[in-house]
Amino acid sequence: MKKKRILSGVQPSGLLHIGNYFGMIKRMIEFQKSSDLFCFIANYHSLTSLNDKNKLEDNTFVSFCDLLALGLNPSKSTIWIQSHVPEVTELAWILSNFTSVGLMQRSTSYKDKIGRGLKPNMGLFSYPILMASDILLFQSDVVPVGKDQKQHLEMTRDIALKFNNTFEEIFTIPEIDIDKNASVINGIDDQKMSKSYNNTIPIFGDDKYIKEQIMNIVTDSAGLNEPKILILHYLKFIHYS
Repeated sequence: MKKKRILSGVQPSGLLHIGNYFGMIKRMIEFQKSSDLFCFIANYHSLTSLNDKNKLEDNTFVSFCDLLALGLNPSKSTIWIQSHVPEVTELAWILSNFTSVGLMQRSTSYKDKIGRGLKPNMGLFSYPILMASDILLFQSDVVPVGKDQKQHLEMTRDIALKFNNTFEEIFTIPEIDIDKNASVINGIDDQKMSKSYNNTIPIFGDDKYIKEQIMNIVTDSAGLNEPKILILHYLKFIHYS
């Protein structure tokens, strides 16, 4: 029986953080045991929030090494860097001609990022098209995502269906895999942990920086000596690493 091809990626716009681990990386390590796993470093996507060439190159290299250190095995999966495959951006341009502006305007992620102060450029606006190219180019059967990425996968399916209806059955229509037991990991400001929002706790980092980030966590109504949910997630990660 043919194994299902599962695809996912991680952005190197900053250091990998515990939200990345519980949201994607932990599942990827499990998937490689029984599936045809495809995993990539999405450095083109990082350009929406990071355009320092040297910093992006360093982050890309470090992120690749971190994935290997966390258990991603090149002998059991296919791993690559997005910018090393020029067909990705070529397909993204082709797909953009089969994608309505209205579909892009409905992106709640785009509106959220603009609301958080990110610059509203075309890269951020057309982000879902590049994401669709990442998925469709490799004929992915299943794409595991968090609940916040569900709309982007639905957009990918819409784009693929329109393309296939226009020509023929060229692209595999990917299934959306959401871990119902997983919850969004909040950052130190009690919003979704994201490198774009600079509210993360890195997986690998020096003790001083990690301690400073934890001490900056926005408090809630819990008592002074009661543990915060985010700290519990971090301690759980340390325990199982």
